[in-house]
Amino acid sequence: MKKKKKVFIIIGSASDNSTNQKLIENFVNSTKDDLDCLVYNELKLLPHFDPLLSSQNSPKEIVEFREKIQNADAIVICTPEYVFSIPSGLKNAIEWCVSTTVFSNKPTGLITASANGQKAHEELQLIMKTVMAKFTDDTVLLIEGIKGKINEQGQITDSKTSEDLTLFINQFKNLLNTIS
Repeated sequence: MKKKKKVFIIIGSASDNSTNQKLIENFVNSTKDDLDCLVYNELKLLPHFDPLLSSQNSPKEIVEFREKIQNADAIVICTPEYVFSIPSGLKNAIEWCVSTTVFSNKPTGLITASANGQKAHEELQLIMKTVMAKFTDDTVLLIEGIKGKINEQGQITDSKTSEDLTLFINQFKNLLNTIS
């Protein structure tokens, strides 16, 4: 039996039970036979970035967060857009990792699911290129108007969104298999 790849999934939303959380539940259910997913939905518990503590004497929560990234075979980030940007909690978490190489060449999937999401989607890709994460045009997905495409139970009700997520998953697995 083939060993499952470990995927660390970071949810950028600060809301409990967000559409991003529901979208990731769909991702996890669709990949459970191939991937071992660990979902991280606790960005608001991380301390504010402090450059003086980034390289040495980092807080315990940050050390643990970095270790989860380091120990994963791949990363998925799923985030909404807040005021034409990625949420501050997600930016904060990534800033804690800039002085490390935890994202370097790590196979990565990026999903922006929001009302619009264009600006956050562009920003997230730029930031992840800066930390040298490995992603392709096929492992990024922008879902505009997500609240109208997923119901309260977490089911994707829009056929194009469902197809796009399936394609994203297949391309993400391809990237994961070619790199690791």
